[in-house]
Amino acid sequence: MKPFTVETPETIDEAAAILADTEKYGYAVVLAGGTELMPSLKSMRSPKSPDVLVNLKTISKDLSYIKEDGGVLKIGALATLTQIAKDSIISAKYAALAQAAKAVASPELRNMGTIGGNICQRLQCWYFCADCNLFNCLRKEKGERICYAVDGDNRYHSIFGPAGGGCYAVNPSDTAAALLAFKAVVVTNKGTHDIGKFFDADGEKTTVLDDDEIVTEIQVPSLPSNTKSAFKKFALRKSFDFPIVNCAAVITKDSGNVSAASIALNAVYNLPRKATGAEDAIIGKAINDANAEAAGVAAVVGATAMSVPANGKTTCTGNKYMIQIAKVMVKRAIKECA
Repeated sequence: MKPFTVETPETIDEAAAILADTEKYGYAVVLAGGTELMPSLKSMRSPKSPDVLVNLKTISKDLSYIKEDGGVLKIGALATLTQIAKDSIISAKYAALAQAAKAVASPELRNMGTIGGNICQRLQCWYFCADCNLFNCLRKEKGERICYAVDGDNRYHSIFGPAGGGCYAVNPSDTAAALLAFKAVVVTNKGTHDIGKFFDADGEKTTVLDDDEIVTEIQVPSLPSNTKSAFKKFALRKSFDFPIVNCAAVITKDSGNVSAASIALNAVYNLPRKATGAEDAIIGKAINDANAEAAGVAAVVGATAMSVPANGKTTCTGNKYMIQIAKVMVKRAIKECA
């Protein structure tokens, strides 16, 4: 691990000022729960190592709340995933978010990890995240402008094509899928971002945040009556693995049929992705096995499996299986909202 110093601001404004003052502090990054940042620093995965960590835990009391205000659910950015998973309001009204938070990693990591950190985590790809920056891929500061997954082991990579100059890495956040389905708003020290416009795979960044911009709150709007939600995740080891595919569905019914639907997939592309085809397929229909299955099929229209490498240097079997898993996750999430 390369050496760094730690600054402990007492307010968000102080933290932002440190991030902005590169002349005094050099390259500074935010430290919240640290469950992703610290392993990344220890493994030296990036060619750009921070000079300073700006520790937000010193102001956690001001940013770790969960409350309802005027019908809007407000979650402080430093609320832990355990808090969210166990909160009675979220479990009762926003079940998909509670389920998504509970699905993240292990209990120990959920006790430390924050909602702000979970939606800001880096893309997942074993070439991009390799120890000691072994593969200087196109997402790195001095990248070779190639994606190693194209001719390498791509079994967990994008099924909706490349983005960011040809990158097939995926966004691994579980809570992002739920928040996208709930049409949440991300509040920062500089303003607000609709969740659908918050994510942006740009180099090593996964959001549109400025270098001195800090997430302070997540807002989830109130839901219509007769609305249910569900979150489904497929991972090899359910206890702590990143998702291979996850899905969140928010369904409103009227007279027995679906009157509104918001469905999101993640871990299938660089960004969390709305499954608009699935939404259109289920609206106006009853939730049953056939209609939910048809919605699953509609969710993956346009999905394309990556080629299986023919060089004989890898045991990769490709990512075609992810398309079927995505269909099933959508189907199961919708059926749970019946």
